[in-house]
Amino acid sequence: MTRLDQLSARGRDFLGSRHAIMAGAMTWVSERHLVSAISNAGGFGVIACGSMPPALLDAEIAATRALTDQPFGVNLITLHPQMDELIAVCAKHQVSHIVLAGGLPSGAAIAAIKAAGAKLMCFAPTAALAKKLVRSGVDAIVIEGSEAGGHIGPVSLGVLAQEILPVITEVPVFVAGGIGRGAAIAAWLEMGASGVQLGTRFAASAESVAHPNFKKAFFRASARDAVASVQLDPRLPVIPVRALKNAGTEAFTAKQREIAEAVDRGELDLAAGQLAIEHYWAGALRRAVVDGDVENGSLMAGQSVGMVTAEQSVATIIAELVAEAEAALASRYPPFESAA
Repeated sequence: MTRLDQLSARGRDFLGSRHAIMAGAMTWVSERHLVSAISNAGGFGVIACGSMPPALLDAEIAATRALTDQPFGVNLITLHPQMDELIAVCAKHQVSHIVLAGGLPSGAAIAAIKAAGAKLMCFAPTAALAKKLVRSGVDAIVIEGSEAGGHIGPVSLGVLAQEILPVITEVPVFVAGGIGRGAAIAAWLEMGASGVQLGTRFAASAESVAHPNFKKAFFRASARDAVASVQLDPRLPVIPVRALKNAGTEAFTAKQREIAEAVDRGELDLAAGQLAIEHYWAGALRRAVVDGDVENGSLMAGQSVGMVTAEQSVATIIAELVAEAEAALASRYPPFESAA
């Protein structure tokens, strides 16, 4: 057992994977090929259900299972109108881990997931909410800083980790946001994290089905190119999205203005306006990831994008991260004596 293995033992045991390296669930990207490649390489892949109907999720889980015999999880959005059916699909396939995102899960959803025998992971943006989730039966917490790509909260991982890691000790805590090097993984584990979650590096990997244009945009970008969207109207509480700046990010500002004006005219109620904004992001992301329209589509990326300079296989990425983490730990400690 290496020192890295020792520090990550709780996370590895929880996930059932060789390394405590989870993949972030990325809509249009985290599908069977990428998920299975990550799990086969010793990480922990997670299917992004997003807005999939139950039948599509059923097929995706089955296809992923055909490509790997290693553990993987499924990410479900709490606001999905068919949540009960999606949980039932996961239960049918005996999915070992379910990650709930997009809001506070209902008691019914938590009970259904636990009844199915799956381990439940949830995102917590504050220490108070993390404590509440643990009391409600959640098996592990993910804390994601504003450095991450896609939908983000307002607080950096550096601050969240200081607030949450010391007070949430009953369950494993995985950290996410801006992680691109193994040395950072080592540091978070030393600080008390059980493992890490990465998305941006995997989004541009060889096994990622993202369009070549999408990946090339990542290779050219620097950290400061990944910017968070701005909310224009307080009546439409838009969750900020971090993406590479392009015509699409400018179009989103115009879209918010258009929707706010429609609400003013009584053509849309607030709920419908918020839904229209979310639909915009889903469509814009598809244009970039699937169609390769990197000018008008949404290039969701974390600030670690500056560390993504070339297409690498998932196995190479994970091996590189592990070697960097072990090297960082070796530089700070005397040789690790293990009985194993």
